[in-house]
Amino acid sequence: MSQGPGSPDEHTSDGFTRGGWLVPHIDGMFVERTSDGLDPADGLLLGRRTYQAFARDWPEITDPDDPFTERMNTLPKYDVSNTLTEGTWHPRPLLTGDPGRTVAELEARPGRELRIHGSALLANALLRAGLIDTDRLVVAPTVLGTGRRLLPGADTSAGSRLIHHDATRNGLLLLEYETTGYAHHGEYDGVTAFARRAGRPHRSAAVTVLAT
Repeated sequence: MSQGPGSPDEHTSDGFTRGGWLVPHIDGMFVERTSDGLDPADGLLLGRRTYQAFARDWPEITDPDDPFTERMNTLPKYDVSNTLTEGTWHPRPLLTGDPGRTVAELEARPGRELRIHGSALLANALLRAGLIDTDRLVVAPTVLGTGRRLLPGADTSAGSRLIHHDATRNGLLLLEYETTGYAHHGEYDGVTAFARRAGRPHRSAAVTVLAT
């Protein structure tokens, strides 16, 4: 679920009232890891809704100890939208047209990383186009029972390989996956096949004898 992690009024579409679900679990370790993850970014890819929310909130953050403020406010923001024509959060190149084409052209330029924050609809479109190289997910120890899915309406399969994982003191899982193309499928042939695949013999039974 990706809707409204930061505050109750962040994203109330479709009557969502349970925003702010991530906040009780944020700790110093989460902030440090998230800040480190922003270091390689040359720019931010944002959908219309996320751009508008970020443009409203980030310029108002003036805490000198906030590790994100300077980078979030100065990195180029590539607004991927066909409906938003004006914006006040700069620098802001506007990418219109098909996201798969415009983002692919941007990716072909020299540079490091382009980061997507939020923007689930945009992320879904780029995943379908094969333009997502790495997924960084945060799993919170809470169940909401409502809200928008992380990748709503995904109509293609995608495989991933876990390349890094961490857990914070407050129970957040920080997972980093490398995309590997289409998801693989298989048929369950029994546990013996998995034991052979792991390179060790399968023991079908174990007997413990207690001597008295």
